[in-house]
Amino acid sequence: MSQDDRYSADHDDSVLKRGNTRKIRLSLKQINRLRRAGDLHELEHQKDIEFVSKMYAPPPSEEAPPA
Repeated sequence: MSQDDRYSADHDDSVLKRGNTRKIRLSLKQINRLRRAGDLHELEHQKDIEFVSKMYAPPPSEEAPPA
């Protein structure tokens, strides 16, 4: 996935006014954008988990050379 799949405020045209209480219907285009952004977020989270687990992994054991 590319960086273009992230959420962009430019694409958000659903800003509501205080008096508008009607429920908003999402288009398929909006739903797909949200799904891709969620997928990208999950992928980034998985990469972060792998990085942190490597960072805090115990150091490899070093065996003492025979004397």
